[in-house]
Amino acid sequence: MTDFWVFGYGSLMWRPEFEPLETVRARLHGYRRSLCISSHIMRGTPERPGLVLGLDRGGSCVGLAFRVDGRRKDGVMADLRARELVTNVYLECERFVRLVDGRRVRAVCYVVDRYHAQYLGALSVHDAASRVAGATGKFGPNSDYVLNTVDHLRELNINDGWLEAVARHLRQDERSVAAR
Repeated sequence: MTDFWVFGYGSLMWRPEFEPLETVRARLHGYRRSLCISSHIMRGTPERPGLVLGLDRGGSCVGLAFRVDGRRKDGVMADLRARELVTNVYLECERFVRLVDGRRVRAVCYVVDRYHAQYLGALSVHDAASRVAGATGKFGPNSDYVLNTVDHLRELNINDGWLEAVARHLRQDERSVAAR
């Protein structure tokens, strides 16, 4: 069986839950990392929804591409679908990504469904930070999710200016609350 690739842009980068044969820094053109999905279970509640990441149209996104043993495809894809398609806010598709070494490969990607009720579209830094601050769901505080994501991206030497601006806003809010 032929090996296949999976593109990660968020928690999949540091917690893939499968053993890749190869992990390579990659860029997906035509999509950007965005806090554009309302989360009312994992990182928020119906009364106070939080935000989670999605790949939204426009720009480009640096992440990691994982080459997976083709003999493990059925199991890995079943696990990915169980993880990514819980509320069907993501669409599973294949897109070409450019690996840091110049190779161009087709990779499984999960992009946001812009017609899904949880899709919020592009938010300002202030609006995103306001939605994240104070939201807590099944997996804990939404601010932890955003701040941990930014920290992991920094560890991987991946810059995401917009997400870092949201994190700065959240940290300022935390300092303001602590100072009171």
